[in-house]
Amino acid sequence: MTFLSGFIAILGPPNVGKSTLLNRIIGAKMSIVSPKPQTTRNRVLGIHHGDGFQMVFMDTPGIHKTRSPLHKSMVDSARSAFQEVDILLLMVDLNHPAAPEIPYLIGAVNHSGKPAFLVINKIDRRKKSEILPVIGKFSDEKLFEAIIPVSALKGDGVTELLEAVRAKLKPGPPFFPPDMRTDQPDTFLMSEIVREKIYLFSRHELPYSSAVTVERTEEVEEKNLLRIFATVHVETQSQKGILVGQHGNMVKKIGSAARMELERRFDVQVYLKLTIKVDKNWSRDTRALRRLGY
Repeated sequence: MTFLSGFIAILGPPNVGKSTLLNRIIGAKMSIVSPKPQTTRNRVLGIHHGDGFQMVFMDTPGIHKTRSPLHKSMVDSARSAFQEVDILLLMVDLNHPAAPEIPYLIGAVNHSGKPAFLVINKIDRRKKSEILPVIGKFSDEKLFEAIIPVSALKGDGVTELLEAVRAKLKPGPPFFPPDMRTDQPDTFLMSEIVREKIYLFSRHELPYSSAVTVERTEEVEEKNLLRIFATVHVETQSQKGILVGQHGNMVKKIGSAARMELERRFDVQVYLKLTIKVDKNWSRDTRALRRLGY
């Protein structure tokens, strides 16, 4: 039997559910999620293994208009995916099918000349009768191999999506070992889980002014313990004060939630030490962006 493989980009406006779809396909958290837009900052690969095939999905930052160096880096990363993959999944939110980014994305899909599927997400939140007009609107583009309604959160339609994508794979080698689910190191997921909790517990500009780096980890095998030492970078002293909170309550809340998820993920006891550091204007400093992994 000929082995099939390919790289598939998940593209779309911010907050349409790209990371939720990736996590649903892989069956584990590969990419953090949040109700706040522009949560995903890096491209994350999730590897779906099957009998005779391998699909490598690429979660990308949401494409949006921006002027800040951080967001420009995110959008450039997503745009480059058009050239680096074999198949495109353009994802739209059923609640916002006319998002302002859609015309640009459709033009980019058309220009790419690559097989593309339209994925209409969040069908669990609307009546079935509301899906057909959206399908009809995008069918007029005559651009997509198929238009597939899904609920990335609940899994509806995801099997059908995978079957459609598999039909467009070409003969090729497995790019990753069969036990590998992502190309990111464990320290990346550790930092992302901490950042996810910052999005969960903080408001306004603070999540977008925060970055997390894991400085070091220590394994204590005899105690089944993993020590993680991480730094949360913010841009101003006032942001540091908010993140620390009165009597350290905010950073304790963030750390506790992150520690519990890390324990579930790595199946060990976790000691998590968070240090808050002011890195003035890091999101507008290209050197700082590179140092922080963007």
